[in-house]
Amino acid sequence: MPYAEARHVGIGAIPVVDITRLRDGSDPMPVANALHAANRNLGFIYIRGHGIPTTVMEDARESALAFFRRPAAEKAKVTISAKHRGWLDCGAAKMDDDARTDLKESFLWGYQDEAGETPDDHPLRGTNRWPDFIADMPPRSMSFFHHAHDVAHHLLRGFALALGLPRDAFLGAGGPPLSRASYVYYPAQPDDLGADQFGVGPHTDFGVLTVLCQDSVGGLQVRDVDGDWIHAPPIDGTLVVNVADLLMRWTGGAYKSTPHRVVNRSGRERLSLVLAFDPPPETVIDARDIYGAEYPASDPPITCGDYLIERFGRAFAYRLNRADE
Repeated sequence: MPYAEARHVGIGAIPVVDITRLRDGSDPMPVANALHAANRNLGFIYIRGHGIPTTVMEDARESALAFFRRPAAEKAKVTISAKHRGWLDCGAAKMDDDARTDLKESFLWGYQDEAGETPDDHPLRGTNRWPDFIADMPPRSMSFFHHAHDVAHHLLRGFALALGLPRDAFLGAGGPPLSRASYVYYPAQPDDLGADQFGVGPHTDFGVLTVLCQDSVGGLQVRDVDGDWIHAPPIDGTLVVNVADLLMRWTGGAYKSTPHRVVNRSGRERLSLVLAFDPPPETVIDARDIYGAEYPASDPPITCGDYLIERFGRAFAYRLNRADE
């Protein structure tokens, strides 16, 4: 069998939802219902009408590639911090306890205000580490962060609408978010690395919601409801959005956090722009807040921040050696 085999499927196997009428408020309910149906099935959705200008994504991509193409010694000036900000070299992450480390490189950052300041009040929230050799990287990156965050807010309000909840039920009670953005760079991956080596190995995402801007290279694969791997190719003008583990827990398993992986056999470099949305760290994740106090939740309440600390500690090698974590 060919390495990392996946089926090519037609448009519609992964739903495509236009969220324009949700964003502008003109007719949100049909959009909310379409999102709800997708979340209960595959948990992956192509999103049209997202409102992120093409120039924002192009500028972010240009800065990211300029960074990743620099020598490792330069990138190491912003090596990942204890607050999970900065550069993660190839081999620094694995998304499953028993997997080999991933081939990807990443650059990560989070919320900061207009003055460039970020609260330093949580193990996964602190000062962003911008390289001094790419002057336009901070404004371009923060523009993507804020636009993608707006998309996440619209989607989560749509989810709440479909579930009959207050519109901000999944956004937390004020305060800066724990969200992280990342540029994720995949070198071309030869088949001879073996059948258990991936750009990103099979995994589910940790937090509440992931917003992904693919490039034209492809390589994303999703495990469908029958357990088969299918390709999730780029569709021009769309984002890929998927439910992550905390949202599945929050909804008592109704919304599905689906395994996915990346294999870059294109012979070219591949770059993704990613927002991992999470509410403020003190936000309590409890399915009984959705279904009522008598709901037999299978998981105990946990704060968003505590859950992510535990998951990050297992996934990222650098955190195993942090005495301050």
